[in-house]
Amino acid sequence: MALDNTILGNCASEQMEALERDFGDDDSLHVGAVITIVELQKRELRDGVEVAVGSLVRTRHNTADLYRVVGILDQAKHDLLNL
Repeated sequence: MALDNTILGNCASEQMEALERDFGDDDSLHVGAVITIVELQKRELRDGVEVAVGSLVRTRHNTADLYRVVGILDQAKHDLLNL
């Protein structure tokens, strides 16, 4: 079975639309680091029912500074958990 690219494409498109809506008028801002995180779920049929049996996580980013990536991920975690 081929991977469904629409999930990733829709998420990226929704993010760009939200950024444009929230910050599109501010010419002082530009996109800096971009990080994508994708979980691939391994599924199997068991007694006729599809169940998740494991997952893999893949990341990609566009910056060479790994400490910056870790800092951005940490900030994202705090934002998600409202810490």
